[in-house]
Amino acid sequence: MTASGEAARRPPARRPTIKDIARRAGVSESAVSFALNGRPGVSDRTRTRIRRVAQELGWQANSAARALSGDRADCIGLVLARPARTLGVESFFLQLVSGIQEVFSAHRTALLLQVVPDLAAECALYRRWWAERRVDGVLVVNPRTEDPRPRLLGSLGLPAVVVGGLATPGPDSAPPPLPTVWADDAKAMARILDHLHGLGHRRIVHVAGLPELAHTARRIRSLRSEAARRGLDTRQVRSVTTDYSDAEGAEATRRLLDTAEPPTAIIYDNDVMAVAGASVAAERGIPVPRGLSIVAWDDSPLCRVTHPRLTALVRDTAAFGRLAAQELRAVLDGGPVRAVQGELPHLEERESTGAP
Repeated sequence: MTASGEAARRPPARRPTIKDIARRAGVSESAVSFALNGRPGVSDRTRTRIRRVAQELGWQANSAARALSGDRADCIGLVLARPARTLGVESFFLQLVSGIQEVFSAHRTALLLQVVPDLAAECALYRRWWAERRVDGVLVVNPRTEDPRPRLLGSLGLPAVVVGGLATPGPDSAPPPLPTVWADDAKAMARILDHLHGLGHRRIVHVAGLPELAHTARRIRSLRSEAARRGLDTRQVRSVTTDYSDAEGAEATRRLLDTAEPPTAIIYDNDVMAVAGASVAAERGIPVPRGLSIVAWDDSPLCRVTHPRLTALVRDTAAFGRLAAQELRAVLDGGPVRAVQGELPHLEERESTGAP
């Protein structure tokens, strides 16, 4: 047998236990338990010696045992109920998770990430995590217009923060059912429409994401109200929904360009669909931006390396993730239920938008 085969068959190293620490330190197991859990019953000198021995042996507290005893599990849950094919190409969630992990890793808290096929599976997972005391709290992403998760999490008593906002909070709005970190999609859409309207566009279509998501509904409402405020024909300024994938983004673009009066500008709800739309325009010999202006909702390296470079909304998604993680930490420490607004993204004007 090769050395690598022997290594593969070798049993895992045994983790040090309280009994090992007690034997090495020359004390009882109960004294070790008192010392490591910060409880009275041992002298400061003995406590220091026990902790030094535990460190030398590489001992770590068992998170499952701590949870069963009522202590924290030092773990936060994040469930993504989205088609796997769309998660694989979107940079948004990678950046969001990096910001979340930055906060929790600094406090030695693990992030338990799981992808599930639908909302029912997500709710079932919350029930299992709660029953097993697997996590201290959860971050809820992709809030829906009709969302059962806040009620479920409230009934379970599982601390949670909604990332994205169930509804756009206002100064006179009722307190949110769960703590919320939200972005102002309505104002962001208004900035995009200001830019395109100022260039002279009157036929503008928004290729949106999943229709059941709350932020999709907010963007659609904002486009409609901003168009009406400017006196634009709402039949010419409208939204169509997709699953966020490049395939559906491309197909939506083909259908729009085949209409009797095709749009002169298209707003895509993510970078992947915007690049797919630019590719369709190139296939058909439609010059960007002279024949079609393109705006991506989220900026990414894709937007900056595409030719022409894509005008895009720029926001610090990692900072949004950090804000959500910090709010959940505050909730776990007894903080109030509140809605915290993230930074409003700015529009980075590039070569993909111009006068029609």
